[in-house]
Amino acid sequence: MPIIAHNHGGTNIAPIAPGSYAARCYSMVQIGTITENIAGTDKELHKVRITWELPNETAVFKEENGEQPRVISEEYTLSLNEKANLRKMLQSWRGKAFTDKEADAFDITVLVGKPCMLSISQKESKKGNTFSYISAVSLLPKGMECPPQINASQVLSFDTWDDELFQSLPDFIKDKIKGSKEYNAMQNADNNDVIHDLDGNPIF
Repeated sequence: MPIIAHNHGGTNIAPIAPGSYAARCYSMVQIGTITENIAGTDKELHKVRITWELPNETAVFKEENGEQPRVISEEYTLSLNEKANLRKMLQSWRGKAFTDKEADAFDITVLVGKPCMLSISQKESKKGNTFSYISAVSLLPKGMECPPQINASQVLSFDTWDDELFQSLPDFIKDKIKGSKEYNAMQNADNNDVIHDLDGNPIF
């Protein structure tokens, strides 16, 4: 089963060292529209979580699974506005700018399985913990290859919901998704299909 790394306490695995790594995208998870506080102001943002594996960097997360590739994730606002971080990252990854037509509706899931070069940096949290983050995504240098994908591809979206995949995600990601407008709308739609008895108890 793929392991999604996250920088929370309770792990003995050291943060990924700063540097440049051949990587391959294997997971895109639509978080949905959630509220985030930015510079003291609450804003509703539609978020997506993108995860890459580093096939040349491995560690043992569970003894029974042996060595597996290190992975790292970033969340982006799902927007291709000219100033959006997602657009800047994708243009750097693709090595070319978006045309107006492409930016109008670009399916980012086509990049699952695609290789790239990740620049990884480190910084300290307010609690003093060191964690790694992606500072840049770009094309692989000419002549450089990325090993074949190891983790299974993951695409979770509200248009094609996969509950088994959702349940396999770490709790902190599931909690974020559960707090989204889209998830709650989906749950309410499901509940509207349930027939209740006169006491309000679901029949089927």
